[in-house]
Parts: sequence; structure tokens; C-alpha cells
Amino acid sequence: MIKIAYCNVESLDLKKAYKLVSQNRKEKIDFYRFEKDKKLSAGAYLLLKKLLEEEDITKPAFKTEKYGKAYISNYDNIHFNLSHSDRIVLCAISDMAVGVDVEYIDTEIDLNIAQHYFYNSEYETIMKSENPSDEFFNYWVLKESYMKYTGLGMNLELDNFEIIIKDKIRLKNDNENLKFNLFDIENYKIGIVGNYDVHDLIEYDVEELYPKV
Repeated sequence: MIKIAYCNVESLDLKKAYKLVSQNRKEKIDFYRFEKDKKLSAGAYLLLKKLLEEEDITKPAFKTEKYGKAYISNYDNIHFNLSHSDRIVLCAISDMAVGVDVEYIDTEIDLNIAQHYFYNSEYETIMKSENPSDEFFNYWVLKESYMKYTGLGMNLELDNFEIIIKDKIRLKNDNENLKFNLFDIENYKIGIVGNYDVHDLIEYDVEELYPKV
């Protein structure tokens, strides 16, 4: 089982959302200075809450692993992962480990990032493509998703593993036979890594994140 959903939270009512999140999430929201970042933090939580409630999980106990990946301690069979960028929040829930990433496609991105931090073969593929900045973000979201899947996050360096993007996306020397999924949504890239092929994404309107009265 896997469900992937996203939502544009630009019009999120922050006051309303603040009343619906946990105390821990309130502290995270308060940490941010700008309203845009506060909306992303609140919206990500509400999207996760909605997906969990659809699976009849209403009282999840959140804890954090050694390298910062959050998990639900009272539901061993439910895994989740969150990401956000610009105006979009993204959430995955699954019965197996999963990692996701969403990134706004910045056409002015400095491609030297790939030269210094990616595999040489990845950088060469990016530079030979018809649209290098677009190809850069294909690799970026897939690599970020894999790092989050492993639970290591940024403790796993970007050049420690190689992503091969052809007809089928795969991790070189992969012993787990992981599934790599890549989507284009408006001006965003979405990467998903786990044990399932993903064919559809669920899009929610921000109003759907509030409880029905």
C-alpha cells in the first residue's frame, strides 16, 4: 500500500491551521520567521493527518530516529515521509519504508552543484541533456528521496550512490530492487523511492485539509 498526495498551501489559513496541529508542530511553525514557511510547515502536518485519518489512524505517536527521520511508534506497519518546496507540500504513507522529495524548478540553478556533489556520470548526463536545469532536478529529487528513504538524510553524501535515469530509473548496484518514481507537476519535480511503482498522485485543495464541520 502506498498513497502520495500533494497540496498548494499558498492560501492556507494559518490561524485556522494552527489550532489543528500538535504542540510539537506548533513549536516548529513558530520557529519560522516568514509566513510562507509557516504555511508549509502547518500544511505538511495537516496533509499527513488527513492521509492517516483516511487509514483510520487518529492518534499517531510520532518519534524521531537517530538521523532525524520521523516515524509512528504505535503503528509498526505505517511509514510516512514529508517534503515541501515553494508553495507545495507533499506526503507519502505506506506499509513499507518510503522517501519523497518535491522541488521547485529553478531555471537559474547553479549546475556546478552537480559537478561538485553528484557522480561524474550524472553530471555528464545533465550537461548533455536538452534542458540541463530540468534534468538537474530530476536527479536532485530522486537522490533526496533515496537519502530520506534510507533514514540517513544528509548523512548520506550525494556522491556515495549513483542514479541511472533511462527507460527505467534505478540505483546502480541496488540489492533491494527499489522503485524510483519521477513526476512533473506544474513547475515542480516530485521524486518517490520505495517498494512500489507509483502511477497516480492525489491532489488536495487546501480547504480539504480542514475538518468538515
